[in-house]
Amino acid sequence: MSAVLKMEECREHVRTQLDTVVDFWLKYSHDTVHGGFFTCIGRDGTVYDELKYVWLQGRQVWMYCRLYRTMDRFHKPEILEAAKAGGEFLRKFARVSTSSGQWKCAFCLTRDGKAVKIQRTIFSECFYIMAMDELSRTTGDKDMQLEAEQMMEQLIYWVRVDSSGLGRPQLPGDVATNSMAIPMMLLCLVQQLTEGRGQEVVQKYRELGRWCVQQILQHMQRDGTAILENVSLDGQELPGCQGRLQNPGHALEAGWFLIQYSAEWGDDDLQRTAIDKFVELPYQNGWDKEHGGLFYFLDVDGHCPTQLEWSMKLWWPHCEALIAFLMAYSQTKKPELLDRFSQVYEYTFSHFPDAKSGEWFGYLTQEGKVALDFKGGPFKGFFHVPRCLYMCERILDDL
Repeated sequence: MSAVLKMEECREHVRTQLDTVVDFWLKYSHDTVHGGFFTCIGRDGTVYDELKYVWLQGRQVWMYCRLYRTMDRFHKPEILEAAKAGGEFLRKFARVSTSSGQWKCAFCLTRDGKAVKIQRTIFSECFYIMAMDELSRTTGDKDMQLEAEQMMEQLIYWVRVDSSGLGRPQLPGDVATNSMAIPMMLLCLVQQLTEGRGQEVVQKYRELGRWCVQQILQHMQRDGTAILENVSLDGQELPGCQGRLQNPGHALEAGWFLIQYSAEWGDDDLQRTAIDKFVELPYQNGWDKEHGGLFYFLDVDGHCPTQLEWSMKLWWPHCEALIAFLMAYSQTKKPELLDRFSQVYEYTFSHFPDAKSGEWFGYLTQEGKVALDFKGGPFKGFFHVPRCLYMCERILDDL
């Protein structure tokens, strides 16, 4: 079969999958009483827990707005109304005031919006910012954009100046580290806040974007043969399990963030590094040669990782791999990158989608059997699957 035909077939399949995934969440996740979204959703759409996770609320608002704003077939009143209702719920309940007067978001809320738990990290805030910025673009509400930018300032302060506002006690044996998630998240926010916004905003975040890229590149270790999840603040390898930890899916996600950034700024060297070290390398090291699929965690020295789920096949690393290889191919037209995409595509679409009830399973055993059969939980919401399908469809349209 010719590559063009294959690509056309692939695009149609991705498109159909995106439609069924969107339908599933429109049908089962909306809380019409209190606003916001249920994310703990069983295989058949039953809500099995009413807790609302702030980062997943933010992700769902962002995803709905992005679909509504950029794809004609999702430009529907029900999607816009759901996004607005989710945004309203977040604005009303997500922020909790701290003793220092800084803006902190709760990690999870009761169904009616009472804070249950706060995490000493920045991730709830990150997705609050993404939701507000995208919603402001969709509705034209300038207050939301301002709110997003104000919270961004708070985030930058926590990451680069003083993290004490996050509430984590300073312990003598706790060494400060550069965890790849932090610069990745900030780079993602820079791309979100600057997209199509004019030179002034682009310049405002220019230095931060460069800093994020440098911080991510510090995770290339051992003469460029490994991407490590955690390094020291000066970019050195850390001792113990923490220092040896690899997360192939996360490296692949960083890879496509860097490819996007390199395209934006015309940086060919960065593009090469992104593809060779953050896309090809984690795939080669992380692909299970026996059963197929990407391992969740690995230890760079081959010790058994201590995370119980290390050998499982999770939905989101495969989503990130699909985006990364297709984006890398679209930028370079190297056929071997398309071959890799095809391999990940075959595995992903033959294992994760649930033909019976719609949406995707998230957690498979190493052998590829469904281990947990729910469609949404505290970590799986309306984000990685639809973002992947959305981005792949757009790239395939261009190709």
